[in-house]
Formats: sequence, C-alpha cells, structure tokens
Amino acid sequence: MKPLFLYLSAKWRICRLPDCYTAANAYFCVMNTYPWGDNRPYNAYARFFREKFGTRAQKVAIDAGFTCPNRDGSKGVGGCDFCNNQSFNPSYCEPNKSITQQIEEGIAFHQWRYKKAQHYLAYFQAQTNTYGETEVLLQKYHEALNHPAINGLVIGTRPDCLPDHLLSALQKLSENHFVHLEIGIESIYDETLLAVNRGHNFAAAVDALKRARKHRLTTGAHFIFGLPGETREMMLDSVHVISALPLTTVKFHQLQILKGTRFESMYAENPSRFELFGFEEYVEFIITFLERLNPAFVVERFAGEVPPRFQAAPGWSMIRNEQVVSTIEKRLIEKNTWQGRLFK
Repeated sequence: MKPLFLYLSAKWRICRLPDCYTAANAYFCVMNTYPWGDNRPYNAYARFFREKFGTRAQKVAIDAGFTCPNRDGSKGVGGCDFCNNQSFNPSYCEPNKSITQQIEEGIAFHQWRYKKAQHYLAYFQAQTNTYGETEVLLQKYHEALNHPAINGLVIGTRPDCLPDHLLSALQKLSENHFVHLEIGIESIYDETLLAVNRGHNFAAAVDALKRARKHRLTTGAHFIFGLPGETREMMLDSVHVISALPLTTVKFHQLQILKGTRFESMYAENPSRFELFGFEEYVEFIITFLERLNPAFVVERFAGEVPPRFQAAPGWSMIRNEQVVSTIEKRLIEKNTWQGRLFK
C-alpha cells in the first residue's frame, strides 16, 4: 500500500499509513499531527521513548573493553577507514572501570544536561559489543541490567557478529527488559564497503536484520553519507533500499575526517577525493532524503558530532547537534513537508 496524504481543508488532513503499520491504516489527524502521532515533522526518537517508558529516557554509554573483528586480525586490522572510537566515547568511559562504575559516572555526567531523564539505558557503544564468548557477553549485559537505574540495553554491533545462539539469548533477555540492537551498516553499496575496509557486504546486514526480526528483537541501523566513491544521487537512491529493511530506528551521520584514521592520511594526500557536505548542503540533502524515508522508522540522529580536537578536515565549526535538529525541523515546517511525504 502506498502512503496517501490528502489535504481536505486547512484544518484537517487524512493520512494513510504504509502496510508496516499493523493498527488502523487510515485515520483523521488534526493539522500538524503526523502519522506517528505528534506535531514534529519527523518520527522522533524522543517520542519513541515516551511511548516505551512514559517519559524521557537517556542512553548511558559504556566501554566494555571489546574489540572488533576488523581490528584483531579476524577480518582485518586497523578498523574501518573512518573509525576512531575515542571521538565519540565520553570521558568517563574507560574499559578498566567496571560497568557499574561507568553507569554511575555516566548518569552523573548526563544529569546536568538531561534533567528530565527518569529512565536510563545502558548503551554498549564502543567497538563491537556482540563479539566475544556468549557467557562473557551475557555477564556484562546482566551487570548493566542489575543496576537499579537501568531500564534496558542498547547494544552497538556489526551485522557479521550476530550468531543465532546470541540472538536467542538476547530474545530471552528481551522478555523482561528493553533490548535494542544498533547495527552499523554504513552503506548499501558493496563497492563502498569494500573500499572503506568495512569487512562485510550489504547482504550480511540484510541477513542479520532478518534474523534479529525472527527473534523478535528491535533493531536500528547506522548509515554514513559522503563516503568516497558515492555521488549525491547514489546516496539519495539508497533511501528506497533502506526503507524496505526490517528496522525500528535509523541514525544518519555526515562523513567527518577524524584524526587517527586512514581517512586522515588519505585526506592529507588528496583532499579532492572527498566531497564533504557543507552544513546548508547537508540540511537540504537530509530533507530530500527524509521525504522519501519510510515514515515508520524512528529517526535517532540526523548528523554526527565529534569534538573539534578529533577533526582532521574542516567541519561545521561549533554547530551542535541540537542546532542541526532544530534547523532541519524548522526547514521541514517552512517547506510544508515531512518524513515519508514521498515514500513509496
């Protein structure tokens, strides 16, 4: 079923949702109320958590000391060409600290900024957090869940590190706790994945998502826009493939050249190989992409943000993630458009 939006008057709009919605497929909604049930022109992560927990929930990042098959020699060494884990690790995240200590320090770290947060999720973020012996993994997950402030898990991983026996164990955990898999896919194009030393193809991502869905686990995916070799048209065309994936959430990042990565030296040798997005250009690109994106997908992030000390190429100055979100949201309203308006 194709989504259909018909303006009946200046006051009312009828919205027909895609087949992925299992509830009533058509209903009336007040002007500026969108198919996902609020007045924001995209399906926001904050709304998703309000539905789950009744209030704001905040992720608390954890570095559990894992590695990655693309670093330890199993599939490669040095990691993906764009990756520097330290660029997004909060200062309290240190693998020599216990998970409990990181949670305590993480909650204190976030409380000054997110005062309304009443629920916290243990976010296993650094490296590949499903790569290891199942017993060791479960021990770390349970330690996080045993903390009285933690209401669930968000587990960052790769599509080639999700064996069925682990998915079964996570399914059992999800019977009593919120469990969400956040899978780095980065691109739908195999030539890109090969060129950036990703170590898996797109078929591996599709397979992992399908198997996770069979185990009744919610999943999110991470994509990067601006990887070398991909034109703006290729990136925009990927929305149709992405929209068909069995996903709950999506995160989008613009490519940033980070210190300590292969891209840093590649950029120094030949900057013209990279077509980095300017801020205004990226805002317009994301709006065009968002109009075609499956409206059932919850959008967690529009862009990445790293401290200036990690940037090895010109970035967006001091523009913070909150400014990116507010600019995109304002521009969507000005254009009278929204996520999924052109979704097929």
